Amino acid sequence: MLLTAGLLASASARAETSVAVDVATGKVLSQNDPSARWYPASTTKLMTAYLAMQAIESGKFKPDAPVVMTRRAAQELPSKMGYPPGSVMRLDYALRMMLVKSANDIAVAIGQTIADGSLEGFVQMMNDEAARLGMKDSHFINPNGMPGDGQYSSAKDLAILAIALKRDFPTYSDFFSTEAFISGKAVIKNYNPMLGRYDGADGMKTGYICAGGYNLVASATRNGRSVVAVVLGAIGPISRARTAAELLENGFKAQPAADAPTVYQLPVSSGPAADVSDQICSAEGRKARAAESADSSEDTDEQAFGSPYLHDIGRPRVAIKLGLGGAAGTDTIEAGITLIAAYGIPVPIPRPAQPDDALHAAEAAAAAASAAASAKAAIAEKSAPPASEAAPVRSAADLGVTRRGIPIPRFAERATN
Repeated sequence: MLLTAGLLASASARAETSVAVDVATGKVLSQNDPSARWYPASTTKLMTAYLAMQAIESGKFKPDAPVVMTRRAAQELPSKMGYPPGSVMRLDYALRMMLVKSANDIAVAIGQTIADGSLEGFVQMMNDEAARLGMKDSHFINPNGMPGDGQYSSAKDLAILAIALKRDFPTYSDFFSTEAFISGKAVIKNYNPMLGRYDGADGMKTGYICAGGYNLVASATRNGRSVVAVVLGAIGPISRARTAAELLENGFKAQPAADAPTVYQLPVSSGPAADVSDQICSAEGRKARAAESADSSEDTDEQAFGSPYLHDIGRPRVAIKLGLGGAAGTDTIEAGITLIAAYGIPVPIPRPAQPDDALHAAEAAAAAASAAASAKAAIAEKSAPPASEAAPVRSAADLGVTRRGIPIPRFAERATN
């Protein structure tokens, strides 16, 4: 249900699919094919954040619980923090890194932490939670939104997720509005173009892959009222910011119609996710983004990205310091460390006793005894002189005596010759 035909035309001209929703009532303020299945890209990380915050609120984990950069997580493609395997950080720090930097490696490390080391288990948790929240056009295969068969969502479902985050975890609202963080000597800025540029903007997440285009889940609050806008498949980062700002602005100017459906009542789609790679990553797509950039090259303090609803930040971004270390200890992880020594190298474990160990021991002892006897015999044989050198055996007659030692008489000696 659209507020006006003009609003629909201006929004749909620059976005493949979109929706704006009043957070308090769930009423749809505007929509453009909101149930179409789409590659969510890094907006997927909103579900990862939801499960992590849920784990903290339930008491299963504390904010300073250790998150380890596993070898599996470290293999993820950018955007990433690039920490080496075995690096250790606090869970709350990891969440901010993931949301600001859109770090794919951190998302996987968080997922493995929450699911007790099982990435597959965490993905199952994501899909179970999506079903519970009513996200009927969503299915996840990883915690970070990297493209793959079976990874899809919709503007409708991402709006449902954004509302759930704001409703269920209000104390974590600043996690989504963090403008930047300091890591070592680097200042890492949030990819969300709305923060500091749109009045009242307070989150949430961007996303981009060729197949899904430029995505944005944006939220803003003015005078106690919150509106969420989702834009999927924009041709570039500037157009997604313009469209989101327009959707939010028109949403604040209107009140939900009495007969407007809630976001939960929108129809369910089917089939695979749309693939807009040809439009986004083609030569035409690059030309369109270049044209957008040229159009906004003369932005002023009062206007940014060529939108009357966006303005220049006009100040340094508010940055917080994040990094490795500072986590609580566990049975296997020392408190406060930044890197686990010899991470991934297995510790030798004694072989457990086997039922036939006694038989094998007896056979081994017999074999050893036999080998020793053979070796002894070989040594004795080697040390014995050759037969030709042996002393001749002499008889009693040879010695000139009888067997009892009595001298033999000469006549007897003659008789023997």
